[in-house]
Amino acid sequence: MEDWAMVDMWLQVEAHQHHPAAAAIARECIAAPTLLGRVPNQTVIDENIKKLKKVLEVYETWLSKCRYLAGDFLSLADLSHFTVMHYFMGTEYAALVEACPHVKAWWEELAARPAAKKVAGFLTTGSGVALVSPLKFSPSMRDVVSDLEHALNKLQPCRRVQMQAKEM
Repeated sequence: MEDWAMVDMWLQVEAHQHHPAAAAIARECIAAPTLLGRVPNQTVIDENIKKLKKVLEVYETWLSKCRYLAGDFLSLADLSHFTVMHYFMGTEYAALVEACPHVKAWWEELAARPAAKKVAGFLTTGSGVALVSPLKFSPSMRDVVSDLEHALNKLQPCRRVQMQAKEM
């Protein structure tokens, strides 16, 4: 049950702390000039850099003790970070991650996964274009689903215990 709780906790941290800050920075740096046709809002960037630094400090402390967010196994908690992190790492503010050695190592390991590389091929940032083609995305989904299934299978014993506890 502890593994499931850790995955859930980190999914909440990602959804409410990491994602909003990292996505806002990526949106202003990548989408604003290319898709929205406007100058990036530096105030939004600066506010979210402060937030993201605090979040990354927590990640750095945790990842100095564990290989992955939920422990020593890859989980949905890690995989859920990929898309936003990919875009964020394409900005000039990627140095925030690079300044945290354990976060950097975690990110590099995650980004090096074969499924992540396939997905990254469809999430371009270098040209400034941040579009995902659903048709192109589909073939690599098998690998992503495989990674997710593997992560979820690690949690199945925890879920069975949790379900049995609820039935009691």
